[in-house]
Amino acid sequence: MFVLDSHCDTPSQIHRLRDICKDNDHAHVDLPKLKRGGVDAAFFALYTPASLSGDAATSYAFQLLSELYDAVEGSAGAASFAMSPQEALECRENGRFAVCIGMENGSPVGDSLSLLRQFWRMGVRYMTLCHSSDNLICDSCAQGNTWHGISPFGKKVIAEMNRMGMMIDLSHASDESFYDAIRLSESPVVATHSCCRALADHPRNMTDEMLKALAENGGVVQINFYPVFLDSGFASVFAESDIAREADMAEEAFISDPSDPAIRSAWYRAMDRLAGLHRPSYRRIADHIDHAVSVAGIDHVGLGSDFDGISVTPEGMEDAGKFSIIFDELRSRGYTEKDIEKIAGGNFLRVWRRVFGQR
Repeated sequence: MFVLDSHCDTPSQIHRLRDICKDNDHAHVDLPKLKRGGVDAAFFALYTPASLSGDAATSYAFQLLSELYDAVEGSAGAASFAMSPQEALECRENGRFAVCIGMENGSPVGDSLSLLRQFWRMGVRYMTLCHSSDNLICDSCAQGNTWHGISPFGKKVIAEMNRMGMMIDLSHASDESFYDAIRLSESPVVATHSCCRALADHPRNMTDEMLKALAENGGVVQINFYPVFLDSGFASVFAESDIAREADMAEEAFISDPSDPAIRSAWYRAMDRLAGLHRPSYRRIADHIDHAVSVAGIDHVGLGSDFDGISVTPEGMEDAGKFSIIFDELRSRGYTEKDIEKIAGGNFLRVWRRVFGQR
């Protein structure tokens, strides 16, 4: 079974001075944890905050990419980049973790297809079109009132991504942007870290109609582990929690100065307090898998944890070292080994092969 996590925000944590070769406290992802969890490959996403635009966004994304290259080169052969599905499989055969590169938020390409092509040349194999605000490519589910879907420039971006073989990621996109992209793309699309709106009514999640459209398109939805997207009750508690607000302030300080030990310790304490909240179980991840499979079919569902980009995790799924517990839960619910192989990574690899092969 090849296990692939389609979305980790680990480059942001590398930027905050994490050594991925060590088993870090208060970390979701590093190489020892991935090994314990039986994870063979992951897309490490270059996340650019929506607050950055223009040259600042481009510069930030390139900085994350450069630091990711440094981290992989410093892994003493424990990890290697995989620029294609075949290379990801070869990494496992050679005993190495496969680092695949995604980009979360299209703002770093600005209004330049040349920049998009340059990110491709440097290994980016999917791009999440937007994040928490509208950009020059499309509308975000968190805003959604600039273009009413994909912008004129965004149409060119989709066509160029199809031509190059870069996957189009519709997590964070508005509903109108989602349907526009489905209509415009000649290749299957993906949602690398999204959940089901029928189980948790959040605009980041996908409706049943969207799940069906994604399946008809040949794409795949990768279920997110963030409790706010998994459970509406927890989302309400979290939104009203003083602990969550304190954690936000501690994280902002940590981002601004990750080298200060006192600031780092304050962020760790905030994470510990968040973990003390009554969180939904890892079984809630399986509930969303169940629902997505029932609507979209077994060939169109996978796993995209959003680890290192979320401040709190489900009970029992505290880091990548616990990954295999999901498969045990699916077995207990009657999934066959073939079904689990598809969800674990087979479905995403199939879509990646299809998109990559259409270059």
